[in-house]
Amino acid sequence: MIEAPGILCISTYEKGQAFLKEAARLGCEVTLLTVDGLVNADWPRASLKELITMPEGLTPEQVLNTVCYLARSHRFDRIVALDEFDLEVAALLREHMRLPGMGETATRFFRDKLAMRVQARASGVAVPEFTGVFNYDEVRAYMAAVPGPWLLKPRTNASAIGIKPINHPDELWPILDQLGDLQSHYVLERFVAGEVYHVEGVSWKGDVLFAAPHKYGHPPMQTMHKGGVFTTRSLPPESDDAKGLVAIHAATLKALGMYSGVTHTEFIKSKADGKFYFLETAARVGGAYIAELVESSKGVNPWVEWARIEVATLLKMEYCLPNSVREEYAGSVICLAKQEEPDLSGYSDPEVVLRLKKHHHAGLIVRSASAERVESLVDSYGARFLDEFCASEPVPDKPSA
Repeated sequence: MIEAPGILCISTYEKGQAFLKEAARLGCEVTLLTVDGLVNADWPRASLKELITMPEGLTPEQVLNTVCYLARSHRFDRIVALDEFDLEVAALLREHMRLPGMGETATRFFRDKLAMRVQARASGVAVPEFTGVFNYDEVRAYMAAVPGPWLLKPRTNASAIGIKPINHPDELWPILDQLGDLQSHYVLERFVAGEVYHVEGVSWKGDVLFAAPHKYGHPPMQTMHKGGVFTTRSLPPESDDAKGLVAIHAATLKALGMYSGVTHTEFIKSKADGKFYFLETAARVGGAYIAELVESSKGVNPWVEWARIEVATLLKMEYCLPNSVREEYAGSVICLAKQEEPDLSGYSDPEVVLRLKKHHHAGLIVRSASAERVESLVDSYGARFLDEFCASEPVPDKPSA
């Protein structure tokens, strides 16, 4: 009897249910390692061989010891981090256990904002001017040569968390003093005024098989720091913006060495020169229900495709996209809500295909064969959400699922 291959999934946030279901459907024994606080979360338990929890805040070495102890009685052929904050520990585990997949150096290009910028720039991808925070003379020379304002960004935080705007050189030094030994974990970058876009990608053996370009409403940094409604929508593939994004997206993933997997990559279109600049990427599925958005418009769920890629790699099989990729358009409108259970019954247009069910959150996804109709609905719904539901809270240290 041939033993079923084993996949260990690690997630310290509640996400990736579609991945877990698909990997199990394809014949893998799926073990999920999560934190104690999520033991009763909405996991697809019927798809799991075992659900194992650990205390929150373990060091990477403690997680390594935990997994190696589990490996005494569990077979792990593949390790997958479902959340961005678990990517490094998954890479450490692969290196230690000599398992295939992205190691620590490869993972840095999809996790460390300084590493990805250095690599992208070296390959000719347009990136806002930046510098690491190491040598103070080099930092001073950078600010003298590159006009402000600037952004001081944590190298490994997700979303817009921890970003500090710097308008004058004198503002930087007190912040660095406060950061102390942590200052080298930041990158200083020229602020580029413009509109922010994202591309959801699926790659196989170095080729980008799927690239879905989208445009945010307000930039995520603005929504995160100033509050408001998060919106995004898919772009017509024949538009100049979509063509430009697909091109720089392919160049970026090639530069960073993406081989097989899914990616969420962000770019900004400069108001000053109209060019796209690379901001950041991650070897994971985009958050904020972007997977559901892509599935609504294209019929492709990035979580499901990621599972299929992992299993195809594990079984040494070929992978291909579904034959039924659609060419429709979708948009999402999401905000933190004042109400515990927001009433969305007033949003009754036939284009509404999904209503989010999450405490103190209002959200929905719309779909249409018309990009203009999606844009109109997203804009009008966003204004209504701001008036009817929108609440705000301090920026967290870590994003929630």
